[in-house]
Amino acid sequence: MIVKGFQKVSLIDYPGKVAAVVFVGGCNFRCPYCYNRDLVLCPERLPTIPEEEVLAYLEKRKGLVEGVVITGGEPTLQKDLLEFVDRFLRPQFFVKLDTNGANTSALCSAVVNGLVDYVALDIKAPLDERYEMVSRCPAFAKASAGRQCVDVSKIRESIGALLDSGVDFELRTTVVPTLHSEKDLLDLAKQLSEIAPEAKWFLQNFQPKNCLDPEFEKIKPYDNIFLENLLRKLRAYVPGVELR
Repeated sequence: MIVKGFQKVSLIDYPGKVAAVVFVGGCNFRCPYCYNRDLVLCPERLPTIPEEEVLAYLEKRKGLVEGVVITGGEPTLQKDLLEFVDRFLRPQFFVKLDTNGANTSALCSAVVNGLVDYVALDIKAPLDERYEMVSRCPAFAKASAGRQCVDVSKIRESIGALLDSGVDFELRTTVVPTLHSEKDLLDLAKQLSEIAPEAKWFLQNFQPKNCLDPEFEKIKPYDNIFLENLLRKLRAYVPGVELR
């Protein structure tokens, strides 16, 4: 697996566990507010960290580091992701996967084969034509005239696969002014109430730094009053929604 970043200790990326974080490059989306600009746009310019270096550290810290988070970019684009987890991480470590859920087959393989213990699935927008406006995958410019390049049915399938698997998971949505209105988030909550009403769903306030689209660094995040009022409305549909 091509590792482009490695955080040796994190107390916040894996709920309830001390974890190391492995970053991989490349993504099939181009969310303009994404703060991992270089990982998404030009991973080839970043130094590659040898797998051996990562594994040697984990072996030395076994018992202190409980889990490994694999994030990106989009980890499911790595062809040897599952092999890496199976050969080197299991069963010594708990494994958390961060994903956008568009690669349903890879996600299903991970959960069906018991290779992950926790999944964080990013939900970008309501599960309709608005998804494309937010995720802006590379084909976005060619996706006019009603031809979509984001298959939102795959996102729905990924949520369904997680529900069926019994693997612990969360949904999370970064809330960005200009991309997410109150109505957008209420519409998403209504959709989730039909798919996964009992799921853990976290809203994350947008942070205007190192954005994939530099213009988004000029956008002021929503204030806490707006977000707290929004949470009360969303809980009518998804009671477990929280602000992170």
